[in-house]
Amino acid sequence: MALRKLLALLSLLALAWPARADFYIVVHASNPQHNLTHKEVVDLFMGRSRAFANGDFALIFDLPRDNPRRAAFYQALTGMSAAQVNSYWSRLMFSGQSVPPQALPDEAAMLGILRRNPSALGWLSREPADAGLRTVLVIKEPAR
Repeated sequence: MALRKLLALLSLLALAWPARADFYIVVHASNPQHNLTHKEVVDLFMGRSRAFANGDFALIFDLPRDNPRRAAFYQALTGMSAAQVNSYWSRLMFSGQSVPPQALPDEAAMLGILRRNPSALGWLSREPADAGLRTVLVIKEPAR
């Protein structure tokens, strides 16, 4: 009986424990970019830059605005909420300064585009096991 209560308590604690995950910034294995700084990734995903450090054009891909992992990604990347990021992009698009990264329906589509395009840059919530891809930065999701 005591063991059953202990297991029930541990189950409740596991559900209450804040989930954390890392985010993997990923490119095609043939991309000459072997790593990126946090600032470079912020600049690329926030439209301040459209090129890798070596000058090669970067095709930036993201998940849809309503994806909960996207909200967590931008919180970890920029410290901004999903609403703040969406507002930021609305202002830039309205002024004609920039457009947001192209949205893909899910991480499976992200994997597919990253595998096919050496200029692509995207993020995943799991480290890619595909030898055709390279992680160039890992962003830690802050504890909530």
